[in-house]
Amino acid sequence: MKYQVAIIGGGPAGYTAAELAGKAGLSVVLFEKNSVGGVCLNEGCIPTKTLLYASKLYYSCVNARKYHVSADAVTCDLPKMVARKSKVVRKLVLGIKAKLTAAHVTLVSGEAFIVDKHTVRCGEETYACENLMLCTGSRTVIPPIPGIDKVAYWTHREALDNKEVPQSLIIVGGGVIGMEFASFFCDLGVKVTVIEMMDEILNGIDREIAALLRAGYAKRGVDFRLGAKVTQLKQGDSGVYVCYESSGVEDCVAAERLLLSVGRRPVTEGFGLENLGLETTERGCIKVDGQLRTSVPGVYACGDLNGVSLLAHTAVREAEIAVGAILGKTDTMSYRAIPGVVYTHPEVASVGKTEEALQKEGTTYRAIKFPMTYSGRFVAENEGENGWVKVLADADNKVLGVHLLGNPASELIVLGGMLVEDGGTLDAFRRYVFPHPTVGELFRDL
Repeated sequence: MKYQVAIIGGGPAGYTAAELAGKAGLSVVLFEKNSVGGVCLNEGCIPTKTLLYASKLYYSCVNARKYHVSADAVTCDLPKMVARKSKVVRKLVLGIKAKLTAAHVTLVSGEAFIVDKHTVRCGEETYACENLMLCTGSRTVIPPIPGIDKVAYWTHREALDNKEVPQSLIIVGGGVIGMEFASFFCDLGVKVTVIEMMDEILNGIDREIAALLRAGYAKRGVDFRLGAKVTQLKQGDSGVYVCYESSGVEDCVAAERLLLSVGRRPVTEGFGLENLGLETTERGCIKVDGQLRTSVPGVYACGDLNGVSLLAHTAVREAEIAVGAILGKTDTMSYRAIPGVVYTHPEVASVGKTEEALQKEGTTYRAIKFPMTYSGRFVAENEGENGWVKVLADADNKVLGVHLLGNPASELIVLGGMLVEDGGTLDAFRRYVFPHPTVGELFRDL
């Protein structure tokens, strides 16, 4: 069995590369040990957002009086919400399989093992390839906290399949995943405590925006313990005790359930990666060039494995560039405008440089800040909310970064990303006519 392209990992990078290469007429084999779609589709992006949408609807109904709508008999059926989540995932997995079939991709279920750069073994079969693409994704980091082996805890995987609403929940980790689960459970009326080792949540997001989001959730009852290093976990009769140290003071907090969400790590073991002798970065990720080529000719690494940007949409674009390189194209990967989104309620979205990054590198800039209430559409649909827009520009008005708090930030951030990617100036959008009323009109005020 000989193929022009062999791909290990069927997540966003893998299935995108397989479909594109197949459509281009290349013979392609894709190996996936679980389900196509990877973590993103099966136990990450899609199921999380499906549940978040349901919880937002529930929260909106409970608080519908703000809009003079009576919704007194609102109930939440978590088991059915989880069942719908699973149905959504199954539907999308079937859709990806259909696309791969249409592109004449050979899909092999099982654990692939690299013999050398031209040979992959899966079960009893051996596959030869001209080009090898590594798209193995990442896995959840389980921190070595004393007592962790003696307590019951969730990772994102267990939290997504949980069918009982707990009275209280501790989330260790105030990053994107942690805050999205904090949003979900807070919307359902759970008492949530977030313990974060850094002095602010959402490390890497603009600090002012992160602080505004935190303040909003604090008003809704979420308890934040910042600058807190977890020192011990204990199992009690009624739940889990999390002990931590903050500013030299030790304290403990208890809850019915515990969710660990301290980050993800690229998958580099268990599939023969060591047989390729690839050059790695200081953090142990696979080093790649602008076309996702590794140090070994004919071998590419896309997605979380190269450690540049552990985001599904980044992986998709990297796959497009890598397949283009195999086909002889010269396009290279740009990371200048990779948007980051936190699907909380309200949403947070960011693209380009933050103020902290610009200050660290010594770049002169100015910040343009205004509330989303400048938009009539936002005011009409977000009673009691302000929202926030922050745009960073240099002395020539070139846009360096855009940071948003408020719905629908996830849909709006691409507009800011276009300016950042193309080197646009503040007045670039004034040439275009936006529909009125929309929240996107705010970009005409830059």
